[in-house]
Amino acid sequence: MSTEKEVADEFEAKIKNLPREKNLVNDVHLYYYQGCWIPDLICSGVFSSERNFMARDDDIILSSCPKSGTTWLKALLFSIVNRTYLFALADNNPLLKVNPHELVPFIYHSQSLNIETIPPPRLLATHLLYDLLPPSIKTSSCKIVYVSRNPMDQFISLWHFSCKLKGAEAEPHHLEECFDRFCRGIHAFGPFWDHVLGYWKASLERPHKILFLKYEELKKDTASNIKKLAEFLELPFSEDEEKQGVVEEILTLCSLENLKNLAANKNGTTRTGFPNSAYFRKGEVGDWKNFLTASMVERMEKIMKEKFGKYNFSFES
Repeated sequence: MSTEKEVADEFEAKIKNLPREKNLVNDVHLYYYQGCWIPDLICSGVFSSERNFMARDDDIILSSCPKSGTTWLKALLFSIVNRTYLFALADNNPLLKVNPHELVPFIYHSQSLNIETIPPPRLLATHLLYDLLPPSIKTSSCKIVYVSRNPMDQFISLWHFSCKLKGAEAEPHHLEECFDRFCRGIHAFGPFWDHVLGYWKASLERPHKILFLKYEELKKDTASNIKKLAEFLELPFSEDEEKQGVVEEILTLCSLENLKNLAANKNGTTRTGFPNSAYFRKGEVGDWKNFLTASMVERMEKIMKEKFGKYNFSFES
């Protein structure tokens, strides 16, 4: 295991030679590292976790491309795994008091979090490509849950997120310019296509380890997917739980509308400094139709056909 100084020294040496681009979300830069564009604010954390993160067999890792339903799935996962005691807490349920990102931390924030102290099973998250995951995640028996989303909706969500971070008074990012960068794969943890395909292929090879979810299917039938998720985690709902309405309670608690209107998600910031409110907008399927031009849609559909066609993989629109 590398020391913090060794990681820091290696980080300083490597980052000087990495390709760099402006980030879509804010004014920091992205660095191209092993096929992935990584925000400079977490580069050192990525390098550190790559070398030092030790997965446990009972860990649960949530992975996604940003703005693919990550916040929502964090709330669902937290509720499923901790349901034995969560509802007994009533008004003291942590989800009512803090943003889901505080309850399911990213592995590359481990330097400031001491995630070793988190009781099992640890719920952790990452936006890293499958090939960039710390080796121990792949070799251990820990579970990976991946959520994907139609890239047109994902892009629009990312664009709105970036505009919120600029502030209401600021000039919004130019939609066409941002779309062009997205299509070229230059966005945080992109390219999108490589991100999705990496986990899709891995899930086909190791279905017992990786559950691949689509945001659109999760929205269409959340109850069935909650049960599917619980079974994958080897924490299935019992007949008594179903009769007692536990699934429905989770649906109500973790609905996007409920989460969006909680005081904890209207105020304050996450540990990254982003406003909690920025993580919630519409969450609708097909909202891209209100923003993308016909030529932009044509370009995106062409890319999707090129990237996903031979794998018989597609998204609902």
